Amino acid sequence: MSGTTWPTARPRTGSGPKATRKPPRRHRIAVLALPGVPPFELGIPSRVFGSVQDEEGRPLYDVTVCTADGAPVLSDAGFTVQPAAGPEALAAADTVIVPPTHAMPELSRGGPLPPEVTAAVAGIRPGTRLVSICTGSYVLAAAGLLDGRPATTHWNLAPEFRRVYPQVKVDEEVLFVDDGDVLTSAGVAAGVDLCLHMIRRDHGAAAANRAARMCVVPPWRDGGQAQYIDRPVPEPTVAGTTATRAWALEHLGEVLTLARLAEHARMSLRSFTRRFRDEVGMTPVQWLTAQRLELAKQLLETTDLSIDLVAHRAGFGSANSLRAHMRAAFGVSPAAYRRTFGPGSPADGRG
Repeated sequence: MSGTTWPTARPRTGSGPKATRKPPRRHRIAVLALPGVPPFELGIPSRVFGSVQDEEGRPLYDVTVCTADGAPVLSDAGFTVQPAAGPEALAAADTVIVPPTHAMPELSRGGPLPPEVTAAVAGIRPGTRLVSICTGSYVLAAAGLLDGRPATTHWNLAPEFRRVYPQVKVDEEVLFVDDGDVLTSAGVAAGVDLCLHMIRRDHGAAAANRAARMCVVPPWRDGGQAQYIDRPVPEPTVAGTTATRAWALEHLGEVLTLARLAEHARMSLRSFTRRFRDEVGMTPVQWLTAQRLELAKQLLETTDLSIDLVAHRAGFGSANSLRAHMRAAFGVSPAAYRRTFGPGSPADGRG
């Protein structure tokens, strides 16, 4: 993964004010605008990553919108996008993001990329982090960059994508897939989720939460959460589980049995379980575990609480239970996660 470089602080020489730490180099992001790009998806990276600052108010990302040949492109909204750069931005980037395009129908039939796009993609440096939003995955797949890798795209196009690119391991049931140096997201708002996930991965939960607040969006939706696929819309007169979910988030450290959740929602166990899955796309137990893991991560990143106390406050009961869940979900122990993202770590931005 190509991440932000955090240089070691060195004392200043000579007389003058108190020594200050050299600011980190900004992570360079190039957003490839292709003909037929939807304006909303094109603007996601600039808006989200542009909201990220360190504790001294310095931007942590440079975001550049470019095109394959440096020429303007027509968006699918009918206006022209004037890029700030051409393919040289892709070659210099630490991360390349490809929003969708609605003007390359040949990709849905397994056709080749236009020559200028092929040349531009070929100039991306090895090790650059590659990201697609929605059907931008078609561009990465057509370039052979998703071969043998897990990926996602918009659920409605997943059968077509799987047929055209059988070498890609498509999972249309998730919001986004993080495969290290290649990340793909589902449609529209899932692109926001993926960008926030990348900020969290680069700089920790506090930075991602600050960016989410600036963008007025939820700070976290798990990538494994299901896309909203062919689920019936609840009748307005039928009670939902929203209030119970909000209540549960305030009581994660307590024992939250399915019976207690159903009682709070004033539903039978069967009705609550069915309604919950319809609204959230996962079982109450799966959702509760995901929220507790997120709380545990935040506590590990932002506090010096013992692992036992983190486990207790997050509702896992014991450090052993927290370790088992974190290893299953993230492949790391709580202690290892804290060393990477906790106070004083490189990702914290203060150590």
